[in-house]
Amino acid sequence: MKRLIFGQKRERFIPSVSLDQLSLLADMETVITPEPAIETISYNRSKASQASNGHGRNELPAHLPRIDHVIEPDQDTSGLVKIGEVITEELEYTPPSLVVNRYIRPKYARSDNGGVIIGDLPNRPIEKGIPGPGLLAQILISKYADHLPLYRQRKIFKRHGMDIPSSTIDNWVKSGVEIITPLHQLLRERIRAKAYLQADETPIRVLDRGKCGKTHQGYFWVYHDPLEGEIYFEYKKSRSREGPRNLLEEYKGYLQTDGYAGYDELGKRMDIQPVHCMAHARRYFEKALENDRSAGWMMEKIGQLYAIEAEARRLALSHEDRKALRQERSTEILAEMKTWLDRKFEEVLPKSGLGKAIGYMLSRWKSLTVFCKDGRLEIDNNLIENAIRPVAIGRKNYLFAGSHKGADRAAIVYTLIANAKHAGVEPYAWLCDIISRIADHPYSKLDQLLPQNYTPNTK
Repeated sequence: MKRLIFGQKRERFIPSVSLDQLSLLADMETVITPEPAIETISYNRSKASQASNGHGRNELPAHLPRIDHVIEPDQDTSGLVKIGEVITEELEYTPPSLVVNRYIRPKYARSDNGGVIIGDLPNRPIEKGIPGPGLLAQILISKYADHLPLYRQRKIFKRHGMDIPSSTIDNWVKSGVEIITPLHQLLRERIRAKAYLQADETPIRVLDRGKCGKTHQGYFWVYHDPLEGEIYFEYKKSRSREGPRNLLEEYKGYLQTDGYAGYDELGKRMDIQPVHCMAHARRYFEKALENDRSAGWMMEKIGQLYAIEAEARRLALSHEDRKALRQERSTEILAEMKTWLDRKFEEVLPKSGLGKAIGYMLSRWKSLTVFCKDGRLEIDNNLIENAIRPVAIGRKNYLFAGSHKGADRAAIVYTLIANAKHAGVEPYAWLCDIISRIADHPYSKLDQLLPQNYTPNTK
């Protein structure tokens, strides 16, 4: 508890997971440094302006639109020869605004009294509804990616001259999520067919209308495929073993968890190979360290295992090469750890902090060390914990879901945003395009609209 309140929250001994694996949902601090002016005189030249860290600031991203403002000298330039130009770039912000799309369809009468012809109205996200795809996408992204509650969004819209009733914007959210639900269902089936999954769960308070405004503790159950990066959120009313049972009823493969007992029944099946999280096991020893300094020996050994994992990432090893590295170096460390655990188990009280840490690791030794036998496996569950982090940020902003159905909708949007971010697809642009296209897209080719397969509509 002291560490959580006063100390660093990052786990020492455990190198940070690389951002290119899964940066779903971690906030990054940007160091603001002086911007160098860019001069172009037949070529681009940066003035020598160094930041406090010794590095100049990067140029502004090339994909951002440029608006040119040509400033001619006040003096008369008649008869002068242009020899170049100096270009200074300034990053500006254009506030979002509401616009009204008007679809004007001329009507034509046939000369032979054959009736009237008129152009077809394009499909709209909500039949006879007001919002366009961009507005629906903005509301969903603001709520579930930027964690902006709907009442705050209403204030922003009102500031732009549009007062939208809360019941109306609630219905828009429901309709918008309904449009993209088939993609969530498709990802569910894809996740169930994986050969290796990480699983974790995180709480969400849900307003229980049957209990006079009290909240119910529900859970998002989250599944992640470390090999292809696909992620799936599912809401359940409890943390019982029923949570993962339905989704994983026919699952066959590796299942990596943090050791929560709700997964134990699944781990007993012959077609599921349990894999446990070394980082979670390490936390027991970190806690025991407060009263028994000998726990530091185990933490040091675990740190050595993570140093090997960091080296494998740095070298970008294939799965086979990572397995070979682990077999050569990690197995020796694990053998030392096992000898120490067996000896210490006889020396400490089972109910002491160190005794509990040792008992936890020994009871899960096979599943904690199986990562050495398959280079595809991760040493811990940290990737999925990173994927869950945005949910915690959301909880701080909107506090609770308005209903169980509201929590279901949140799971759907969290799933799609997480997959878009992992695929390197800008969530708003993707969602806006998908909302406008999905109604006309063949169901048999629905996977084309998933972020990992997405091609923007150029029409």
